Amino acid sequence: MENEQNKTLKALQIATQMEIDGKEYYLKASQESNNELGKKLLESLATEEDTHRQKFEEIYSAIRSKKAWPTTDFQPDGGKRLRTIFARATEEIGSNIKALPTEVDAIQTAMDMENKTNDFYKSQGGNATYDAERDFYETLAAEEREHHLILLDYYEYLKDPAGWFVRKEHPSLDGG
Repeated sequence: MENEQNKTLKALQIATQMEIDGKEYYLKASQESNNELGKKLLESLATEEDTHRQKFEEIYSAIRSKKAWPTTDFQPDGGKRLRTIFARATEEIGSNIKALPTEVDAIQTAMDMENKTNDFYKSQGGNATYDAERDFYETLAAEEREHHLILLDYYEYLKDPAGWFVRKEHPSLDGG
């Protein structure tokens, strides 16, 4: 069991570092963003990464002292808060946004980061020893997937704001 505990602790250390790196990246990207939507969205993602880090640190401490995966009360909102920020900002800004190529690149990098963490959490969940461990990693993987989808939405918005609005509004020609 000692070997299993060491493996679990190592995975938690990796996950913690991924969340720290994500937070740092989002804060840096938010400072470099040239629009209010980017700043708000990226700052919110940094906050969520920090929340994940804190939860990993709590679990790490619990495992070191109790030797078993603790039951967690982690209940993310499934991206609702981020989607609300994004929806409100796009309503205010409309299609009058000019994105710098560096911002588009930053969002692409962020999407790649979210995919990497999603894959890691899915893998950890699949190899989990405890039900609570599996449930926690699966919840986090779903949240990272949602982060990716929100970033993808923002990426598409930056690349073609007018086209994005057409796709999101689903206009139809009824011929009448």
